[in-house]
Amino acid sequence: ISAKVDPRIMVGAVCAGFALGTWMASAITVDWGFYELLVPQILRGVSLMFCMVTITNVSLGTLSPMQLRGASGLFNLTRNLGGAVGLAIINTVMNKRMDLHLARLHEQVSWGKTQADETLADITASLSQLGSDAGAAALSRLAGIVRRQAMTMAIADVFYLLTFLFIGIIVMLPLMQRPSTGT
Repeated sequence: ISAKVDPRIMVGAVCAGFALGTWMASAITVDWGFYELLVPQILRGVSLMFCMVTITNVSLGTLSPMQLRGASGLFNLTRNLGGAVGLAIINTVMNKRMDLHLARLHEQVSWGKTQADETLADITASLSQLGSDAGAAALSRLAGIVRRQAMTMAIADVFYLLTFLFIGIIVMLPLMQRPSTGT
C-alpha cells in the first residue's frame, strides 16, 4: 500500500462497494434474471478482489522477507479457515431462515385460504391432461412454488446479513492502525 494512501480508506471503500452489492441483491425475487443480478454481482466481485489485495497488503506488507515465509502460510491458513467458518455460518443462517419462511408461507397456503385454493384450482386445471393424477401433481407443483419462494426469501436474508456485516466493518475501521514501515 502506498505510503500516501491510508489503508482504512481503501478497506472502507471496498467494504462499502461490497455492502452496496449485497444490499442491492437483498431485494431478490424468484423473477430475477441475469440483468437484475449483474450489477450487484459485479460490485461484490470487484470489491471482494480489491478487499483481498488490500487486507493482504495490510497484513503482510511490512514484514521482512524472513518473516514473510511463516506469516504468509499462517495468513493463508487463517483466511481459508475463516472462509470455511463463514460459509458454515451462512449455510446455517440460510437453512434456519428458510425453515422460518417455509413455516410462515405454509400458514398462508393452506386449505380454506382463498388465494391458495384458487391457485391450486388453476394449476389443477392446467394439468387436467393427467386425468386423476392432476390433483396430486398440482399439489406437488404448489409445494414447489412455496419452497422456491422460501429459499429466495432466505437468500435475501443472507444478503441483508452480509450487508450489515460489511457496514459493521466500516464502522470499526477507525480502530485499525496503519502498519508501521519499520520491522
